[in-house]
Amino acid sequence: MNNTASRHSIDQSHAVEDTYPSRKGLSSITDRQDPVIYAPQNSTPPIDPSQIEQFEQQGFIVLDNIFSSAEIEALQDESARLRSTASNDEQSEKAYTEPGHHEVRSIFSLHENSTVFKKLMMDERLAGLARYILNDQVYIHQSRLNYKPGFIGKEFFWHSDFETWHVEDGMPNMRALSMSVTLTENHTHNGPLMLIPGSHKKFIACEGKTPRQHHLASLKKQEYGVPSNEHLSMLVEKQGITTVTSKPGSVIVFDCNTLHGSNGNITPHPRANVFFVYNALSNKVAKPFCEQPPRPEYLCARSNIKPLTSSRSF
Repeated sequence: MNNTASRHSIDQSHAVEDTYPSRKGLSSITDRQDPVIYAPQNSTPPIDPSQIEQFEQQGFIVLDNIFSSAEIEALQDESARLRSTASNDEQSEKAYTEPGHHEVRSIFSLHENSTVFKKLMMDERLAGLARYILNDQVYIHQSRLNYKPGFIGKEFFWHSDFETWHVEDGMPNMRALSMSVTLTENHTHNGPLMLIPGSHKKFIACEGKTPRQHHLASLKKQEYGVPSNEHLSMLVEKQGITTVTSKPGSVIVFDCNTLHGSNGNITPHPRANVFFVYNALSNKVAKPFCEQPPRPEYLCARSNIKPLTSSRSF
């Protein structure tokens, strides 16, 4: 897809059409049918134009020095509080633990359970950039804290978020993005985020059918909705892998279809990141494109969706 085509809006009149069928047979790879940058070419971005170009070509960017030391400390303190609360409440359906352990792996619906993270998701430094790239009002499709504890933190296998959100949530098109705010130092050795540059311009349909209540297993270890080794090898051989190392307070912005994953953490150094998934208001989820009922609200917002208002600080 050339730069001009990628800047044009798509027709939402067929928003419920399954334009990206997956888990319906053999694995396959096809070209992306949606833009990457929805903003008009003559518009002024909230960040350097070269970073917008990088996002369009590679499917991700890393923004450093976004938050002050005081802001970072507040986020770290809130992260520790939520993990402590989740650890003491084993019945919490919004908290997932490491396979075989009681250590917290992910906590969902942060923006509904934390004033600090609710203000963060609305911060113009994040939400404003999402509105620019998607050229629409935005809302939070999903929010979560990913915590990879030292020594036992397991890997997240390669996947496209959009493949899951499309099949299991009914997200019609690739008009969403994720922002990961790093709360700890992401070293090369403690399981940082890895991405395949340019993979967002291809859609990989995965094998197998979606099991019932798939999220209960997939959020601990994903086995369905993952690309084939053949297609992964092909993309990596051609485009390589980028491992993102960063200081606390950095923001990793990546397209909903960018293939990403992370290794396990066998070091003493934990890794913690906050994820916000911004979806365009015109791209609200419909009926899932599989034979299963919708996932819970804390994994996929469906009710009372409202566009985010702007905020300048938290």
